[in-house]
Amino acid sequence: MCQVEEEYHEQLERVDTPSASKKCVKCKEELAAVVIRAGDAYCRKCFRESFIHKFRAMLGKTRVIFPGEKVLLAVSGGPSSCSMLSQVQEGVSQNAHKKLRFFPGIVYIDEGGALGQCKEMRQKTTSELCDMFRSTGFPFYILPLEQVLDLPGSVLTPSPLSDQPGSAYKAAVDLFLQRGDSSSDGKAEEQECVSLPAVQESHTWLLQQLIGSAQTLTAKQDLLNTLRQHLLVHTARTRGYSKLMQGDSCTRLAVKLLTSISLGRGAQLAQDTGFSDCRYGDVTVVRPMREYSAKEIAYYNHMFKVPSVVIPNLDTKMPDKASIQRLTQSFVTKLQADFHSTVNTIYRTGEKLQTADRGSSAPEDAERCVLCVCGLDTAAEEASALQATLISELLSQSSVPVKPEPPATVGQCCSSERPCGGAEGTDDCCRSSRDHEATDLRSLLCYSCRRTVRDMSSVDRLPQYVLSEAQRRQNRSAMKEQISEFLLDDADEND
Repeated sequence: MCQVEEEYHEQLERVDTPSASKKCVKCKEELAAVVIRAGDAYCRKCFRESFIHKFRAMLGKTRVIFPGEKVLLAVSGGPSSCSMLSQVQEGVSQNAHKKLRFFPGIVYIDEGGALGQCKEMRQKTTSELCDMFRSTGFPFYILPLEQVLDLPGSVLTPSPLSDQPGSAYKAAVDLFLQRGDSSSDGKAEEQECVSLPAVQESHTWLLQQLIGSAQTLTAKQDLLNTLRQHLLVHTARTRGYSKLMQGDSCTRLAVKLLTSISLGRGAQLAQDTGFSDCRYGDVTVVRPMREYSAKEIAYYNHMFKVPSVVIPNLDTKMPDKASIQRLTQSFVTKLQADFHSTVNTIYRTGEKLQTADRGSSAPEDAERCVLCVCGLDTAAEEASALQATLISELLSQSSVPVKPEPPATVGQCCSSERPCGGAEGTDDCCRSSRDHEATDLRSLLCYSCRRTVRDMSSVDRLPQYVLSEAQRRQNRSAMKEQISEFLLDDADEND
């Protein structure tokens, strides 16, 4: 047993912590200039080589990007996406050791309108990014988020993706070598500076009304991420890019994984955090920075002068408990400061997740969410947690019945002097029709997007392309139900 007067100072062993005064763990010669994690101390040269090798090895072993393809880099101005841009710029240069054999382009989405920024601030930010993008020599596109209001409904319909055999990559490499390196042709395309287009004030006001209709910061961030992703995919399609490269780091994906679970997106974790996301069909989203931690990226950008632009977002200067996303980020970063394997453990756990195989073919449009374009996860059994949650929600929304009033026609209701919605809380024709439309729309959404739309004051604030696509699917479902008696099942066809 422990004694009060016992001394243990001589028996305790001192553990040496890694420091910059130690030798590099790779070359064993130079002094370490940076310590990434315990036991990983690198000199300046070895750290740069390791950083570059990790990026190109990630693209090489996955074989998702074929030689000669056009890849659109989504750059937000932050450290991770700017570091990704620097890696691509160095990888496609003529003196690169293992040259990247695709044609890159850059896109930046200006979200200043949703944040209420003035035109001068938005122009200042875009001018800084223009100078950065122009130095790369790649074609670039600077688009305001207001353009999402004019998107067609086809952005929510995945285009068919042709299945490529395993030998197709090798054939693409041989074909690329035969044609020769024509990267100069890709750089000549739209080389001029595409400054921020003129934005109508009405579009900015509609966008602010759309974001402001969400009553919680959690719903606002989720809605903003969805709209941004729609505009990125539409830009890639219209400009002829088959791959969309995003700069999500390991730390960001760890936070995103826990956030998605908290928001009810457990069924979509493999697509939201995996290396490649094929939900859009002809445009594949890839995340080559997922092996880098935020600390590693910050050290690299500081040591090798990689420029970045500080751009505020919705949760800037917000407290930790302002939203689920913000709270999860604070929890992970603070835990990582005390336990250095936190982010890596979460990331490795999420790396093992896979989407449940519901069949050999991809889900149809009617089986996809009309917002996030993922497969619907609401087709659960009656004895499930989802159904119990929905029943509890219906019971909590039920009100005490009041004495019904004489029914009024649509013309009388909408043309009366009293405001539409009833003077004493009674349900009129317009309110009941809006509730019916909201119910029909939620039936086309996954569980997480239902929670987001539920926090909105009105579904009429959603962009027109979302409402049009929802109406198209509802009409198609109704038509299919009407002619269901005349359709042949798969079993009948086999007979």
